[in-house]
Amino acid sequence: MRVVALWSGGKDSCFACYQAKLQGHQVIAVVNFTNSDGTDSVSHGLSAKIIQRQAEMIEMPLLQKAMPKQGYRDAFKALIEELKTKEGIEGIVFGDIYLQEHKDWIDKVCQELKVEAILPIWTTDTERLAKQIIDSGFKAIVVSVNKDILGEQWLGREIDNRFISDLKALGNIDLCGEKGEFHTFVYDGPIFEKPVEFVAGGKVYKDKHCFLELLPK
Repeated sequence: MRVVALWSGGKDSCFACYQAKLQGHQVIAVVNFTNSDGTDSVSHGLSAKIIQRQAEMIEMPLLQKAMPKQGYRDAFKALIEELKTKEGIEGIVFGDIYLQEHKDWIDKVCQELKVEAILPIWTTDTERLAKQIIDSGFKAIVVSVNKDILGEQWLGREIDNRFISDLKALGNIDLCGEKGEFHTFVYDGPIFEKPVEFVAGGKVYKDKHCFLELLPK
C-alpha cells in the first residue's frame, strides 16, 4: 500500500515507520508537523532543522507542515486530501501504542478521509516494545521530560537497557513515555544510511516541560 508515515523524530514513530516498511507498505514520505512559525516540531519540541537532517539520513522525502494553533483537524485533513490527489496515498502510519482516545480520533478522521489507518505498534506491551526498538539497533536519546514526573537530569539519556531498568525502578512510569513522561530523538538505526550528527545545546523550559536543544553538526 502507498502510504505516508507521521514522524515526530522520536522512537515510536520511527519504529512504526520501520515496521510498516517490513510489512510491505511503500512509505513515500514522512510527515512532520511544526508550530505555526515553522521553527519547532509540535510534539517533541525538536527544531525543524534537526528533523530535516534526520530525514536526509533515512533518505526519505520529508513533508514538513506548519500547523495553526486552532483548527489542527481541518489542516490535517486538507493535507491528506492533497496527498491523496497528488501522490495517490492510501494509508497513514501512526506510532500510537495504547491511548484509546488517540485511536478513536485516528479512526474517525481516517474514515472521513477514506484512507487506512496503519498502527504497527498498537497494543504492544511497552516494555517489550522498548526492548524491540533497542534490540533492532535503533539509537535514541531523551530530548524532553515532564518535570512533574522526571527530572531534567534525564535529558540526554541514551535509550538502552539500563535506561529501561532505571525507569522501572522509579515505578508507575510508562517505559515508552506514552503518556508524555518523556520524548526522544532517534539518531541511528536500520533505516538510517548514516547516523545523524548533532550537538546538544541548552535546556528550554516551557510550562511543566523541559526540552534539550539539538543542533545539526
